Amino acid sequence: MPIKYNIVQKTQPGVAGGGVKKWYAVAVNDGELTVDDLSAQIEKFSALSEADIRGVIIALENVIQDNLANGKIIRLDKLGSFYPSVSSEGAVTEEEFNSSLITAARINYRPGKRISDAMKTAVFKKADK
Repeated sequence: MPIKYNIVQKTQPGVAGGGVKKWYAVAVNDGELTVDDLSAQIEKFSALSEADIRGVIIALENVIQDNLANGKIIRLDKLGSFYPSVSSEGAVTEEEFNSSLITAARINYRPGKRISDAMKTAVFKKADK
């Protein structure tokens, strides 16, 4: 199934007056899957029940959440890796820096090779208006 897209016109960033406007593709989401949906699909490839799979997914969410909050990198083999990062204001000297200058904590995701490869072979289709 193709990834649907629309096109939007954007100006050049950082150019006064917008510069040259160009058209760019933006992905259009084609629905979403919940934990229940994923559990039902995984059940088809497993000897586990849908309830067992759902329980494992929820437990995985909790374990990932706790460990990311403690600065750990989570490597899920072919699925990819999740890792924490932070943004901060700057300090003039190392001694002046303290944690109050940290402005945000984020979670980054780096897909595994199989997921990256799947996106390289994706097919695209312009979305209906």
